[in-house]
Amino acid sequence: MAEPIEKPGIYIRGDVLYVRGTQYIARVAELLRLETRLKLLSVLREKEISMKELALLTGQSKANISAQIKKLEEIGLVETRYKRGVRGVKKVCRTRIREIRFILD
Repeated sequence: MAEPIEKPGIYIRGDVLYVRGTQYIARVAELLRLETRLKLLSVLREKEISMKELALLTGQSKANISAQIKKLEEIGLVETRYKRGVRGVKKVCRTRIREIRFILD
């Protein structure tokens, strides 16, 4: 059984992101306030997808998608890796997170 989350921070247990402590809760809430980031998470829940495909699906530029994914990656909501493509490599994204829990003290 996993240890209880007692210290402030951001933790991933399985497909749940736990957030404890006011500064961490504020940070995650701030990142989730943009509709674009929520749309990205929704798409990524379904499948692993390239940055180019995300840009096409959302109608955003690849530069904007890259910036948004980087922010989500910083707190563990998204994982990225490079995958061999037809012409070189491409950056693909995914999320394992299905739920976010804020623990208020």
